[in-house]
Amino acid sequence: MTTGTAPHSRIVALVPAHDEESTLPAALASLRAQTRPPDHVVVVADACTDGTAAVAASLGAEVVETHENTARKAGALDQALTALLPLLDDADLLLVQDADSEIVPDFLALAVERLRADPRAGAIGGIFTGRPGGGLVGALQRNEYARYAREIARRGGRARVLTGTATLFRVSTLRAVAAARGTRLPGIPGEVYDTAALTEDNEITLAVKTLGMRTLSPRGCAVHTEIMPTWRDLWHQRLRWQRGALENLRAYGLTRVTAPYVLRQAGMYAGIVAVLLFLLATILFAARGDLGPPRGLWLLVTAVFVVERIWTVRRRGRQAMLLAAPIVLEFGFDLFQQAVFLRAAFDAWLRRRTHWHHVHLATQEA
Repeated sequence: MTTGTAPHSRIVALVPAHDEESTLPAALASLRAQTRPPDHVVVVADACTDGTAAVAASLGAEVVETHENTARKAGALDQALTALLPLLDDADLLLVQDADSEIVPDFLALAVERLRADPRAGAIGGIFTGRPGGGLVGALQRNEYARYAREIARRGGRARVLTGTATLFRVSTLRAVAAARGTRLPGIPGEVYDTAALTEDNEITLAVKTLGMRTLSPRGCAVHTEIMPTWRDLWHQRLRWQRGALENLRAYGLTRVTAPYVLRQAGMYAGIVAVLLFLLATILFAARGDLGPPRGLWLLVTAVFVVERIWTVRRRGRQAMLLAAPIVLEFGFDLFQQAVFLRAAFDAWLRRRTHWHHVHLATQEA
C-alpha cells in the first residue's frame, strides 16, 4: 500500500451536511478559496428537510443523499465513502469538512506539505477557532479554543483528536481503518467510521493511532467553526463529547495508544474531586469567619494563576485577556464543564441512551 503523497495526488472534499443551507455556502467558498483547491467536492445531504441539496448543487458540488441513515454523521460518511473510495488511488487525499466550518486559504496546501514530509502521518487535522457571537458563553469558548491551540503547538503539532470540523486523510489510511474494523479496531468490517461511536472524530483518531500512524495539527491549518450560542446547547455538546470519549476508551480498552487518554481522564476526574474539596473547605472557612483575601503564599499562587489565564489567551487580544483576568468567570465556566463531565460519567456508568443535539442557527447571535 502506498504511504507517500505524490506531487499530483487528487484531493476530494467530503462535506457532510444536515439542514445546513445557511452555513454551507461559506464552507464551500472556503474550499474554492484554497491556494491548493480540491479537485472534487461532494456534499453528503443527510436526511435534510431544507434546501441543503439544492444549495450545494447550485454552487457546483456533487450531491449525494443518504438512504435511510440512522447513524448520524458517521453513518452518512460511511455511505458516501462506500461509493467513493473504490474510485480513488491510495495516494489520493480526502478532506472531511463540516458544513458549518470554513478552512483558511492555506489549509490544504500546508496539510499536503506536512503529509509529504512525514510518511508516518496518517491524517492532518485542523485547529479550530470559534466564530464571533454567543455573548459571554461564546467568548468563554473562544478563550478555551485559544488555549487548546496553544497546547497543540507546545506538543509540536501532535493532535490529540482529529477534529471533525476539518481533517485531511490519506486514502490509504481510510482503507487501512476499514480493513481493520471488527479485528484490531471496533466497528463493522469494511466501514471507515464506527457508527456506534458518539464522537466519530475522537474514535477515528484512536483508530488511526492504533494502526501505528501519526496524527498532526499544524499551526497554520486553522478552521473557523460554530460556537454553541447558549448554555443549554453547550451542555448538550460537551455531554456528547465527554460521553463519547469515555465510551471510545471502553471500546478500545487499555492499550499503548489509549493509556495517555486514560491517564488524562483520570487526572481530570481527580481534579474535579480536588475542586469539590476546595469549595467545601471554602464554605467551612466562611462559616467560621476565617475567609478573607489570599495572603502570603496563597497570594503568590493566585497571582501566578491569574497571569497564566491572561497570558494563554493573549493572541486573541485585549477583550479575551480582560475576560480571563477576573478568574471568577472562567472558574464558573470550568465548574460548568466539570458538572458535564460528572453527568457524562454517571450516564456512561448506567449506559443511558444519549442523543445527537442539533443547534438551531436561529438562536445564534450575530
